[in-house]
Amino acid sequence: MIEFEVAMPLAGGILIGIAAAMTLLFSGKIAGISGIFGGMLFQQGEERTWRSAFVAGLIAGGVLLYSINTEYFENSSGRGLVAVTIAGLLVGIGTRVGGGCTSGHGVCGIGRLSARSLAATVTFMVAGMAMVALVQNLYL
Repeated sequence: MIEFEVAMPLAGGILIGIAAAMTLLFSGKIAGISGIFGGMLFQQGEERTWRSAFVAGLIAGGVLLYSINTEYFENSSGRGLVAVTIAGLLVGIGTRVGGGCTSGHGVCGIGRLSARSLAATVTFMVAGMAMVALVQNLYL
């Protein structure tokens, strides 16, 4: 039987919710990672500065967690680094084409009761499940 861990995912979800709420309350901005990252690359001035700080904080948090416990970063997907990298790039492209990501729509948008975000999140989840089912059948 697979062991189900509750504390770490719960703590992570709470921290994501707090960060999203603080970003909205204190800056009026949506904490959608793809939008923040895209803006960091293509905008100038203060917009680029806060976006760069946000992304740097994400990276620093990952580095800190990695230094605490490397097991959290194990690749348990059974896929190689090239496949995982390509999947990540496709997700990034999809978020730009789809007008947002799961953090922007799923966390922030649904929290603001946005019908557009609800529809987008349902679409992300259904498409993700379908793709996993397809890929699993191709590799089995």
